[in-house]
Amino acid sequence: MNPQSVLRPVDLARPHGLSAQAVRNYEDQGILPPAERTPSGYRAYTPTHRLALGAFLALIPGCGHARAGSVLRAVHRGDLEAAFTLLDEAHGELAGDRDTLRRVRAALDGLHDPDDDPGSALFVGDVARLLGVVPATLRAWERAGIVEPRRDRGTGYRIYSPADVRDARMAEQLRRGGFGLARIAELTEQVRSAGGVGPLRETLDGWQASLTRRGHALVSGAAALDSLLPS
Repeated sequence: MNPQSVLRPVDLARPHGLSAQAVRNYEDQGILPPAERTPSGYRAYTPTHRLALGAFLALIPGCGHARAGSVLRAVHRGDLEAAFTLLDEAHGELAGDRDTLRRVRAALDGLHDPDDDPGSALFVGDVARLLGVVPATLRAWERAGIVEPRRDRGTGYRIYSPADVRDARMAEQLRRGGFGLARIAELTEQVRSAGGVGPLRETLDGWQASLTRRGHALVSGAAALDSLLPS
């Protein structure tokens, strides 16, 4: 061990705003390789440990804490295939989220927040014909919480407001996009909670920005990890 290359826990911790104990914990968890000890028993880290810590921290925004740790442990035991598989999984999840966002945007295209005019309310058969589905489908969507038509006090018939029709239109498009009823119900509730389609589109813009940050983080994390890998 070259004394001039020896680093203390604080030397690794300080550039990242961490505590020396956090660095020691990362070593104990296998995120950093085992450190040698000085004659007095102190941990002696090297530039390799600095690279490993940098790679771990760079991977977290794109992979998550647990997966980033698993990647580093795989690298330290020489199992690069396991490390690359974990990175592939992170990219696959990001691709899946991008596809979900694309399909939700497609479902919202053409939808608008209607004026809730009681005079334009429709019965279940009217809505079914409008969407090209059978009434049983609308009743299934109601049981799933996707649409919430009110009941006529006199007849008990379901009455769909313009907002209900909007939600049913979105459900029909999401079903064609491959979404399950539970997921459609979640998205419909988001439309209601957001106050309509317009605010939800703004939420999707924030989701898009988050996906972009994750993609950038995966690239940055891979670059930091590459500096640690054997050539």
